[in-house]
Amino acid sequence: MSRLRLGVNIDHVATIRNARGGTHPEPLRAASLAISAGADGITAHLREDRRHISDADIDALSALCQKAGRPLNLEMAVTQEMLDVALRHKPHAACLVPERREERTTEGGLDVAGGHNRIAPVVDALRKAGVRVSLFIEPSPEQIEMAEAIGAQVVELHTGAYCDAVKEGRGDQAFRLLLQLKEAAIDASRRGLEVHAGHGIDYDSVGPVAQILQLTELNIGHFLIGEAIFTGLPAAIARMRLLMDAARDLNVAYP
Repeated sequence: MSRLRLGVNIDHVATIRNARGGTHPEPLRAASLAISAGADGITAHLREDRRHISDADIDALSALCQKAGRPLNLEMAVTQEMLDVALRHKPHAACLVPERREERTTEGGLDVAGGHNRIAPVVDALRKAGVRVSLFIEPSPEQIEMAEAIGAQVVELHTGAYCDAVKEGRGDQAFRLLLQLKEAAIDASRRGLEVHAGHGIDYDSVGPVAQILQLTELNIGHFLIGEAIFTGLPAAIARMRLLMDAARDLNVAYP
């Protein structure tokens, strides 16, 4: 079985920093620790309101990832401002996500089917600049079909509903949502899309997701940063890496 990559999102280190102002804790230091602990890449979401990651953070993270030989995945809204940032930095990948200022975090997937006329030119501009384009979508056949049609190379399946069902003990619903994720991953893979997943994944929910063989990467952030308060970031990443590898490589059975 192929190794499943782990992308670590360090946004909420910046959230903590920004709560007091100043420079501590530094997202750059978190990214460096994550890479040393085994992260396969770094993810950062530059929001339009700059509520956590800043433009200066992106500058620093771009330099770090280039030096460390790790990909930087820039999460971004479908706007001209964010496109300009991406074209200036040319990260390894840009993941297009929905964004509303009133939300606490990204809620739901990007409606590619409903907004393809607006999204397609951004996908085209990024691809022409050599940036690998990912779309953060719900595990829906309609969304996957349109992602392929507008030229995305990657889809990242939104795992939030499944993870919430696991956390709240809704076993039957969790099973159905996991099956939906599996079917979506198979569909996307058959279409030639690389398939990632993320949102809400923790130690309890990662195993069954990691066992979906069509997935090549998980992006995990909030849980790892929160767990790092108690155990340290390297230890949190190491445990997540162990659970991912156990599910994928050792065929460990999860409830």
